[in-house]
Amino acid sequence: MTAAVPTRADRRARGAVMALFAVNGATYNSLVPRFPALRDGLGLSNTQLGTAIAAFPGAALLVGVLAGPLIARWGSGRVAASVSLVGALLLPLVALAPSWWALFGALFLLGITDAWTDAAMNAHGLVVQERYGRSIINGLHATWSVAAVGAGLVGAAAAGLGVPVTVHLAVVGAVLVVTSALAWRLVLPPEHHTAAPVPAGGGLRGVLTSWRAVAPLLAVAGLMVCSGAVEDSSASWGAVYLRDDLGAGAFLAGLPFVAFQATMTIGRVAGDRVVDRFGAVRVARTGAVLAAVALLAALVIARPLAAIVGWGLAGLGVATLFPLAFAAAGAVPGVRAGDGIAVVGFLARLGFLATPPIIGAIADASSVGTGLLIVPVAALGAAVLARALRPRGAAAPEPARGEPSAD
Repeated sequence: MTAAVPTRADRRARGAVMALFAVNGATYNSLVPRFPALRDGLGLSNTQLGTAIAAFPGAALLVGVLAGPLIARWGSGRVAASVSLVGALLLPLVALAPSWWALFGALFLLGITDAWTDAAMNAHGLVVQERYGRSIINGLHATWSVAAVGAGLVGAAAAGLGVPVTVHLAVVGAVLVVTSALAWRLVLPPEHHTAAPVPAGGGLRGVLTSWRAVAPLLAVAGLMVCSGAVEDSSASWGAVYLRDDLGAGAFLAGLPFVAFQATMTIGRVAGDRVVDRFGAVRVARTGAVLAAVALLAALVIARPLAAIVGWGLAGLGVATLFPLAFAAAGAVPGVRAGDGIAVVGFLARLGFLATPPIIGAIADASSVGTGLLIVPVAALGAAVLARALRPRGAAAPEPARGEPSAD
């Protein structure tokens, strides 16, 4: 990848896409430390909470793939900023849910906005990366992680101080609405992807009917399903596990998620250079094994400090998996970047959809810690599937290829 001198518009676009990654990282993750309060306020069981949480990835599973045609029609930047703003407006509705059905519905709508924003902002990030001529995708995901950590800390502090969930989410939502509106003004205009030529009859239908496209996308999606199960465990069950199984207080219970996101941020900040040096497959496989060992040890020790450290090491281990997977999906030959990213994002939600209710059911039958034993197994699955990140001959190099970055 040959470095280029970014124009003023390129720098503005990079700032805008960083802002969109930040908004996306803060939106759903503002809810995470408040799940115990939402559960108790509605009188839900762990299974009911897990099923309601599953509405979030379930929405992406049902309609997330439509992000590809939207991006092709309106441009990745405009789609990302517009849908991001809608998601920020929806955030306070979760706190106002008066019943399980209302909570399920609010999380379902929020899941749609998350899926479409996720695909569009990653597609736009790859467009900006092409204009820079060097790797920036891991750095963009680092911005997401910083925002997620900040949102987690604010949520944990709000929970510890007894701030009502409605007040907390209303304030956060207002800030995110303003940020999304500003980003809309700075993104690049609708673009045409040239990295992967689309054959006649291509587009989304072509992706789903061409085995040459389906096979690599399924492999990448499988990796993301396993990685997603690890990421979701800290968000959906970290606080519940520490509070219910280990007897931790409200603030301490929110720290596994914060530790996970903090170390993931560190891994993503260094990710571009590390992958360039050692290669995507080796970095992904080593990190996934680290996550599996750390989480298994934490569950066996069953102490609050061990859980926080375990999820912290897991965050470092899986830090580069999603950025590298999105970059690989956006560089599959014969597939538009937006379509490839939308398809793997759609399939990756399977992990987020399946994990919460399964863990919740096991938790009700035994304990949350027992249910969480699924997560180290998923991390080992990610280690096996890391091979999917190997280059497949796309025209435009991506950071996943282990080529030197022209920083």
